[in-house]
Amino acid sequence: MNLGIFARTFSRPALNDVLDAIVSTGLRYVQFNLLCAGLPTLPPTPLSDSIARQIRSAFQSRNLVIAAISGTFNMIHPDIGQRAEGLRRLQLLVASCEALGAPIITLCTGTRDPHDMWRAHPENSSAEAWNDLLRSMEAALEIAERNRITLGIEPELSNVIDGAEKARRLLEHFHSQYLKVVIDPANLFRTGELPRMRQVLDEAFALLADDIVLAHAKDLSADGEAGHEAAGTGLLDYDYYLLRLQRAGVTGPLLLHSLREDQVESSIRFLRGKLEKLSAAELPVEGKPSPVGQSPSPLPKSRGSG
Repeated sequence: MNLGIFARTFSRPALNDVLDAIVSTGLRYVQFNLLCAGLPTLPPTPLSDSIARQIRSAFQSRNLVIAAISGTFNMIHPDIGQRAEGLRRLQLLVASCEALGAPIITLCTGTRDPHDMWRAHPENSSAEAWNDLLRSMEAALEIAERNRITLGIEPELSNVIDGAEKARRLLEHFHSQYLKVVIDPANLFRTGELPRMRQVLDEAFALLADDIVLAHAKDLSADGEAGHEAAGTGLLDYDYYLLRLQRAGVTGPLLLHSLREDQVESSIRFLRGKLEKLSAAELPVEGKPSPVGQSPSPLPKSRGSG
């Protein structure tokens, strides 16, 4: 399982400086955001071929890989004009992905909050919000399928896709090979669910394992909201999370985010230690102890994507 990092972890005046900082960590895989190149996350005008080539060359010359690029916008914004503008800009980003060498665009499924796409809203669970998401996603997938670019959605408590069940429902609705999942367990725990951590992880992987294309690595200090802590500094059971990733056949990348630059070294050391421990241990079988020191929850059979 390969480790990587969000490019925006490093605040630098120019893209080359950002990439040099990533190189210094020893990581190769990057979740990129055009903000690091002095551009909007979703470009308002077409990205020129020369700029796209310059960005790709900057990565290649450092032996870095763009694992994914951010394309986040509020897909269920209460203003239909805002949604239309997001889709227009998404199309411009998708058109540049081949030149950039970016195979996956990550998306935010959105919220009814008109000001902050990471803030929950009571209408997120309404039928109207769901139907707006379907309309936005249908348009986004038409763009992605024409260009053979994968869209990765991330279940997030504050968004309309607020857990694994809704993510599975969306996948089943579209049955598209270009719609996949970004897993981040620090986003999954509703209020009161931390004592059920392994059960929640089991349920998420049972529903989504076959469709995970990226995994995120951050931590949480409380349930009921997304975590915002560096991996290894919170409450997430990383032994079990990494075990579930291994059993799901997710080989990487595992991308660090929600950490300060001065936390990068310790989080990398933490994750590498966990991965080495997992690699050295036998997978648990009946009658043998779990490599994480506890008997794991039963593993339901993962459902396919159809």
